[in-house]
Order: sequence, then C-alpha cells, then structure tokens
Amino acid sequence: GWSRRGDVLTKPFAFATYLDGIAFVNRVAEAAESADHHPDLDVRWGKVTCTLSTHSAGGITQKDLDLAGEIERLATNG
Repeated sequence: GWSRRGDVLTKPFAFATYLDGIAFVNRVAEAAESADHHPDLDVRWGKVTCTLSTHSAGGITQKDLDLAGEIERLATNG
C-alpha cells in the first residue's frame, strides 16, 4: 500500500477515531526515535499519512524501507 511520489514513499492509514490515530503516531514516533530516522506525519481526523525520505541522501534508502516495514507492523499489530 505504500506509493512512491518522486523521492518519497507515502501511505495513508485510516483509524476509527482521532485518538486511535494519535496512538498510532505515538507508536511511530517511538520507532522513529529508535531508528534515528523520522518520517513526516500528517494527522487528520481518522487518517494519518506517513511520508518517508532520506533527505541527506536525496531520496529513498534502505532506512526508509526498513521504517516503512516497521510502521506497517505498528498499524496492524499495535
């Protein structure tokens, strides 16, 4: 479900409530800190869009792919 848009990977995640989305953002933030790689997060009611890119490398790297996999796991398993 991730798509490439230029030099970034992006995916929207849907949630039943705003607080479910915020809980997801908090889980992603913890994973991002552990990986020392931080996505852009756009929070809306019922939807969080994650965008990944390694700005220092000018595009998508293995760090982005690894974090995308972890974000996916967090979205499905909490």
